[in-house]
Amino acid sequence: MLIWSLIIIGAVLIDQITKILISVFLGREESLVIIDGVFRFTYVENEGAAFGMMDEHRWIFMVLSVIGIAAVLIYLWKFRPKSRFACVALSLIVGGGIGNMIDRVRLGYVIDFIDFYAFPNFWVWVFNAADSFICIGAGMIIVYLVADLVGEFRGARAKQKRLVANKAVAESADKSESVESAESAMSSTDTVDQTDSGDGNNGSNE
Repeated sequence: MLIWSLIIIGAVLIDQITKILISVFLGREESLVIIDGVFRFTYVENEGAAFGMMDEHRWIFMVLSVIGIAAVLIYLWKFRPKSRFACVALSLIVGGGIGNMIDRVRLGYVIDFIDFYAFPNFWVWVFNAADSFICIGAGMIIVYLVADLVGEFRGARAKQKRLVANKAVAESADKSESVESAESAMSSTDTVDQTDSGDGNNGSNE
């Protein structure tokens, strides 16, 4: 629980500190080139969701965000998933969601500044640290779910193989018992035949 709380708090602090620094050093729509032609910081005031989506339905998104964050927090604290990987992923999502929600409540918009512009025809969105945490957490959840499904599939296959192997062993044991019974019966018959033969010889001698 402490680790999850620290991850959430750390994500919120990183998000808010970076936004404050960008606000101090850059004006609106102003850019600071970090890697020429590839990466820069660009101050953008985003009134929508992540990457500028749903900017015309801000209040609807805010309500949905609050419900989503509350649901994940309740799930983390009440059910306490056994997978630490999944808990870290959910903590990152919550931290990112809270960081953006602070901006929406305090400013009425979200400050974005991370701008990869190397491929303008492919990627035109500007985002922030909170968006990064949310995307990383979501990616981790996908990896976790896929790995869990693969594990269940392998477990089912291994169980099926064990059942087949156990069935084969049982059938082999049954065959062995049948053979042993047959051999035992034959041995008993031979013994009886030899006894009868011996009794007949004794009678002849007499």
